[in-house]
Amino acid sequence: MLIDSIHSPSDIKTLDTDQLLTLAAEIRSGLMNRLSKKGGHFGPNFGIVEATVALHYVFDSPKDKFVFDVSHQCYVHKILTGRKEAFFCDAHFDDVSGYTNPDESPHDFFNVGHTSTSVSLACGLAKARDLKGETGNVIAVIGDGSLSGGEALEGLDFAAELGGNLIIVVNDNDMSIAENHGGLYQNLRTLRETNGKAPCNLFRAMGLDYRFLADGNDIPALIAAFRAVRDTDRPTVVHICTKKGSGYAPAETDRENWHWHMPFDPETGKELIPGGGESYGSLTCEYLLKKMKADPRVVALAAAVPVCIGFTEEKRREAGRQFVDVGIAEEHAVAMASGIARNGGKPVFATHSSFFQRTYDQISQDLCINRSPATLLVNTASVYGMHDITHLGIFDIAMMSNIPNLVYLAPTCCEEYFAMLDWSIEQNQFPVAVRMPCNGVVHSSRRFDTDYSGLNRYEVTQQGENTAILALGDFYQLGEALAAYITEKTGTAPTLVNPRYITGTDDRLLEQLKARHSVVITLEDGILNGGFGEKIARFYGPSAMKVYSYGLKKEFLDRYQVGDVLKANHLTPEQIYCDIF
Repeated sequence: MLIDSIHSPSDIKTLDTDQLLTLAAEIRSGLMNRLSKKGGHFGPNFGIVEATVALHYVFDSPKDKFVFDVSHQCYVHKILTGRKEAFFCDAHFDDVSGYTNPDESPHDFFNVGHTSTSVSLACGLAKARDLKGETGNVIAVIGDGSLSGGEALEGLDFAAELGGNLIIVVNDNDMSIAENHGGLYQNLRTLRETNGKAPCNLFRAMGLDYRFLADGNDIPALIAAFRAVRDTDRPTVVHICTKKGSGYAPAETDRENWHWHMPFDPETGKELIPGGGESYGSLTCEYLLKKMKADPRVVALAAAVPVCIGFTEEKRREAGRQFVDVGIAEEHAVAMASGIARNGGKPVFATHSSFFQRTYDQISQDLCINRSPATLLVNTASVYGMHDITHLGIFDIAMMSNIPNLVYLAPTCCEEYFAMLDWSIEQNQFPVAVRMPCNGVVHSSRRFDTDYSGLNRYEVTQQGENTAILALGDFYQLGEALAAYITEKTGTAPTLVNPRYITGTDDRLLEQLKARHSVVITLEDGILNGGFGEKIARFYGPSAMKVYSYGLKKEFLDRYQVGDVLKANHLTPEQIYCDIF
């Protein structure tokens, strides 16, 4: 195979057109090998094969610096920069992450997994180059879907003022994860339809030079376009039109479901591990659709990840105007939810925990200062959530639970989750966030409140003595297991408490525990620093009560095994018992 002779980008520079086409086909075979067995971002990588080959053919990485937006389309770049074994050899799959990673290669400059950042990062690289009097090209590669993010627009707005060499490759496949949303996509469509010649051009309007390429999967045309802008002395956009999932028919046809895909049979496209059973995404979708039909004021908002709460294309059509996808614009979604709530609507905005990190100011300023009764659903907020370093969901408790006026709830099971969600949608007093359970759909026959307006009242689910366990949210089941283990070992049952409220302390209950308890154990599915356990420890600080707080160390984990992390943080009943008793 030709790929066997490619060890670095310099090895492709002497290849002719036919060889480059052969190389592209072989790269797709490597992508297929890894993705069909391990899963990952399929559509973005299959769509950008030719463009990445052409980029490395024309430019000299790492002197010329590439920044891939989100970087879930960087697999081809990794193959061409010395990491091909991770795609062609199954034993080396775990050698690389799914995103660019400076620890892997000098050809990567940032560990990036959140969207809309590439232009700003590239502006920084270019500015530092110019300050040092160096030369070289800086190339940001950004997909059309990422352009809806505020940071991307901020970067584009500044780029012209930067001056000097900066090349922005806009990879336009007319698709985000789902369909694109926002007015700027009307202009992209017009540019595609006019071969880039429309008088209205959002990139030129921002002061950027502009080139258009209709076929972004044509290697010779790509090479010519990139050569034309190499060593440019002005910030320049190269707008290329590619086909998401190009080269694999199922991915070309069903672009949304093949953006990211589980392992599958390459011959049929069928998943090797079919999904089954209940999920909080589909359950939440069905619940919200029912609420929408009963009340036209209920509206669900998403930010480019509608399936995080089960809104597939079919379900979005069913919801009609009561479902809103704002694109990659979480900040706008929170502020819009506040506006809907203030004008009598019932908004529910859902996205992943790590994406809520981008909305701190809007939650604080637009939502909570104004006490707008909107609902936020925080998904994958857990050690059981996503495992990549850029998508960790374990920082939300420290971030969100300390914002005044916000009521942050931690359900312990399916029934409690929907009880809390229903109350949140129907009440009009508080901005509310609900931490969606992430440790599987756990059912319970316990009775749950339907009114949570009496804030910060914890629930005692087992009355005992000597030791009290405050087990928050997803870690309630760990609390049950710990309570059973303590009972078995000591013969005395501990008290088990479901705190429910992350944002406050039940001072009355905590004071009552002093009478028959000498030890309090807190369990939380998030980092300890600034977390729930610290609130409890602070309450008991002046007293003789001994408080042991268990959660996660403040650190950036990457591609971890949940069991390993739990053991490393002493989050098993046996370890906790040995620590305390």
